[in-house]
Formats: sequence, structure tokens, C-alpha cells
Amino acid sequence: MYLVSILFSFFLGGMLALLVRTELLTPPAHDHGRGHLQSGVHAARGGDDLPVHHPGIPAALGNFVLPIMLGAKDVAFPRLNLASYHLWIVGALLSLLSIVLGSVDTGWTFYTPYSTTTATAVIPITLGVFILGFASVFTGLNFIVHDPQVAGRRTWAGSAMPLFLWGLYGTAIIQVLATPVLGITVLLLIVERCSDRHLRPSLGGDPVLLQHFFWFYSHPAVYIMILPAMGVISELISVFSRKHIFGYRFIAYSSIAIAAISFLVWGHHMFTSGQSNLLSMIFSFLTFLVAIPSAIKVFNWVATMYKGVIELTTPMVYALSFLFLFGSAA
Repeated sequence: MYLVSILFSFFLGGMLALLVRTELLTPPAHDHGRGHLQSGVHAARGGDDLPVHHPGIPAALGNFVLPIMLGAKDVAFPRLNLASYHLWIVGALLSLLSIVLGSVDTGWTFYTPYSTTTATAVIPITLGVFILGFASVFTGLNFIVHDPQVAGRRTWAGSAMPLFLWGLYGTAIIQVLATPVLGITVLLLIVERCSDRHLRPSLGGDPVLLQHFFWFYSHPAVYIMILPAMGVISELISVFSRKHIFGYRFIAYSSIAIAAISFLVWGHHMFTSGQSNLLSMIFSFLTFLVAIPSAIKVFNWVATMYKGVIELTTPMVYALSFLFLFGSAA
């Protein structure tokens, strides 16, 4: 159910992105109606991407693969798992409903003070994001609780624990620790719109604080997508090179290292917010630091293929393409 829903969500998000690009083919609209609709579609596309796709991807992969890899019948809490899916559906529908109710024109970051004063449907989309946060946390809790249950049969640092599960575990840590911050952020925004308090500068609030809260979640959320994918690549390269993975412990621990460092780099999204030069330098250094565990994975993947019997099957071609794209982007 998660997989089908996520695929539909990806299709819908892609269509919204194409609508934004199609609007840019013609000269900028001078009438407020067309520009307002374009802003609403852009916000909804961003809202569809961040809170909808990010928790759904590891949920779809983990719910299917994790029990198979651990020899279990299901995840630790099947009913909680189903509840997280239902919450995901409700949150996704609320987020997309904002287009019909008023086309949110704040962009997908909901920066204050504009998001607290605009007359568009900010509350429905932020309420949807809040509910999606619960779905993400429930999924993460399921994965965190499920993995240690096999400690008697498999060791964390032993070769029996699949590397995909290490990536999934790092993802779950981010989901459980970072998502509540986003939930609190959008809840504060709703409170601000309803009670005229907290974030407005004239009332003693600090709009930049919302940016800190928002990016404290939204940067680690990037790794919610990449860590399970890296786990998949680790499994594919090992299988289709006909070799045991090179540097198992380094790849395993690098997944946790990426998850940990991802909590410390949110400030590189805020270089123009007025933060000090020293703070900008610290965030820049920490951002470069993430490259170390990522590079460890890449070098170990290449070392695994060295003198291996490589089969260029479709999955392996995708894995090699991933290495090329990831290496060139880095």
C-alpha cells in the first residue's frame, strides 16, 4: 500500500513540477490570479516532496524487505505500521487540499512573517505536514524496535546483519529525532495564525527561529531518502560482484555517522539570514565533514568490485550509474 501510494505521489509531484516549468515558458503574468496559482502549485509540489515522499520511501522499502532479511513474519508493531499509513494518507490529502482551498503562496518553507499574515490556506497544508510527521515517527519507531530484536541471532557489527538494515536504522534515527522538530515548527505557525503570538517581531518573536527549526529537520530529511538507497547499493554491488562486501564495518558505521552529522549542518541553508561569519564557517566545515563517511562507502564499493566477477545485470547497471552520478555530484 505504501509503495503504490508513493508511486502515485511521485507521479503527482512530477506533474505539479511540470506545471511550474510550463508556466515559465511564457512571459511573467501581470494578473494576480495566474501568478497566485503558480505560487500555490509550487508550494504544493514542495509540500508533496518533503513530508510526503521522505517518510514514505523508507516505509515502503523497509516494511517489505526488513522482515524478509531478518526472517520475521512482520515488523515489530503491525497495527502501528497500519496506523502510520492511514495517517500518511490523511496528511497527504490535507497537504494537496490546500491548492483547492486557496493555493498557498508562501513557498514550501513557510517562512515567517509572510506565512503568518497571508490570507491563503496555510493552516490546512501545515496541519497536513503535522499529521505526516506522526506517520514518519511511527514508522521510524517500528524499524528501531524491530532491528535489535534479532540481537540474539545476529550481531550488529557481524557479517550477518544486512547492510541495508544499517541504512534503514540510520534513517529511522533521523525520523524519530528530527521529525518532531518539524511538527513543533508547523504547530507554532498554526498557533501564530490563530492567536497572533510567538513569531511576529512586533510581539517579541524571532522569524529566523522558524528557519532554524525548519532546516533542523529538512536537511536530515535529505538523508531519509539517500541512506536506504545506499543500503540497497551495498547489497547489489556485493551480490553482482560475487564477493563479500569490502570493509563491512566501515560501511555499516558510516551509515550511522551520516545520520549523526546530518543533525549538525542545517545552518548552511541560512548563510544569508544574518548569522555570524564564525557560525557560517562552522556549518561549512561540518557540511564538508559529511563527505567523509559518504566517501568511505564509495571507496569500499569500488574495492568490492575489484577482481570480482561482475555481472552486468539491470540492477548492477543501475548501481554503477548511481556510483557515477553520486561521485560526479559530490
